Amino acid sequence: MTIPLETRDLARRLLSYEARAGKTSNSMDVAILHVYGKLRESLCVFAGNAGFQSLATRALVLARADAPSLGALRVSGDGSLEGLEEFEPPNEMDKIDKEGAANLRAVDGGVTLIARLLGLLQTFLGEALTLSLLRNVWPAEAFDDHNAGNGRNA
Repeated sequence: MTIPLETRDLARRLLSYEARAGKTSNSMDVAILHVYGKLRESLCVFAGNAGFQSLATRALVLARADAPSLGALRVSGDGSLEGLEEFEPPNEMDKIDKEGAANLRAVDGGVTLIARLLGLLQTFLGEALTLSLLRNVWPAEAFDDHNAGNGRNA
């Protein structure tokens, strides 16, 4: 089951928005945790901790098939994400390449995980309710630019 391009783009936009907002050297790692945490907080109100934990666990299982680097991640009993600090590049790379490869793997894995989570939300809740939940957490410019060029204003 492939991730639709629109869902992957939405995940990238949310991560980019949070990375820009974070402005730290590890901004993408932090962005992944922020996006995940904001989705968790919003969805726990909607579906409860157990509902979110179940959804997040399924998203992680699906995402691991696309991004094996997510193997170290775990969804805890309360739905929080653990193990992001364990992303590591192969040992044969030099230090500069290790940092770049680790960041790239974290970005690809983070996009995949968030996209899988968003995809499950769209499947179970529908696109309109999913976008409504996102609008409650992020400003429109963080995720709604897919309508650009069609004459609609967000």
